Amino acid sequence: MIRIAKQSDPKRLNELKQKIDDEKYLDVAIRQIAATLTHEIVNINEEKT
Repeated sequence: MIRIAKQSDPKRLNELKQKIDDEKYLDVAIRQIAATLTHEIVNINEEKT
């Protein structure tokens, strides 16, 4: 099966590039990812016991 990529949105790409340079944004994003992963790991461990 062949998948065709969606057309890129230049405005959205520029917004994301600006966010990457924002340390506060990155800090919040990394904390959210860490919290999500921790939550998932805890749920997996609880299901096993």
